[in-house]
Amino acid sequence: MHFDLADLRLFIHIAESPSLTQGARRAFLSPAAASARIKALEAQLDTRLLYRDSRGVEVTPAGQRLLQHARLIMRQVDYLKSEFTSYGGDSAGHIRIFANTTAVTEFLPEVLAGFLSLRPGVTVDLQERLSRDIVRGVLDGTTDMGIIAGPVEASGLQVMHFSTDRLVLIVPVEHALAAQQSIALDQTLAYQHIGLHEGSTLLSFLREHVERLGKTLSLRIQVSSFEAICRMVEAGVGIGIIPESAAVRHSRTMELVTVALDEPWAIRERSILVRELEALPGTIRALIATLMPSAQT
Repeated sequence: MHFDLADLRLFIHIAESPSLTQGARRAFLSPAAASARIKALEAQLDTRLLYRDSRGVEVTPAGQRLLQHARLIMRQVDYLKSEFTSYGGDSAGHIRIFANTTAVTEFLPEVLAGFLSLRPGVTVDLQERLSRDIVRGVLDGTTDMGIIAGPVEASGLQVMHFSTDRLVLIVPVEHALAAQQSIALDQTLAYQHIGLHEGSTLLSFLREHVERLGKTLSLRIQVSSFEAICRMVEAGVGIGIIPESAAVRHSRTMELVTVALDEPWAIRERSILVRELEALPGTIRALIATLMPSAQT
């Protein structure tokens, strides 16, 4: 069975687009030519890959399996190209990273700034994703690497632990909870919380644990960063749950009280996820090597 790489890339474009026409445009083909190529691919595989109707295209279950393999194949082709750019090494290439909220907002910007300043030929696509989407993205080849916090259930992936953080409660100096040495999540729910934006991994994580208690998380306002949460808490707007590393840093310039969370899930092991470290191009391996000793506990 022979596969044309151009056909696989075309199929990826169409599967990731709302219509065959838009997918064909991304592949620089006419809709008729793209349709003919997809029909030929379906004939070769003897199965339907796409459902077509007036609303667009929908990938069939068989198409989903091909999409997963096609992404991995094209990712390896891209790796091969990057390995031979400037005679290989880590001086050029593109890296896609799926990461959780803390990584995206706290330590990765600093790590990437130093890494990229030394490698002008490297580009990075950094996306904040939920934990399950990070795992799925690494598994199906949508992303080169993932950064996740907490327990990881990822059969078939290499998991590299690189630091430990913990979630803590922050409150204003004069707050009723300020004298507590530690506190359970349930005890905080009587107060209004300051939370991160919708779609953030930390907010989703906290909501899951609140729902297990049969309660709801009362959010007074949602903001875009841990610094903004700290400023709101300092002003007396509410209380917040953030990583201890962020609380320590912002407590240097703000009047905040940190209270330990008496929950087993408050300790958060940070890990890097990849499919196979040795199969990655030098650029990505260099970033992982940079990240491992650079992350703050």
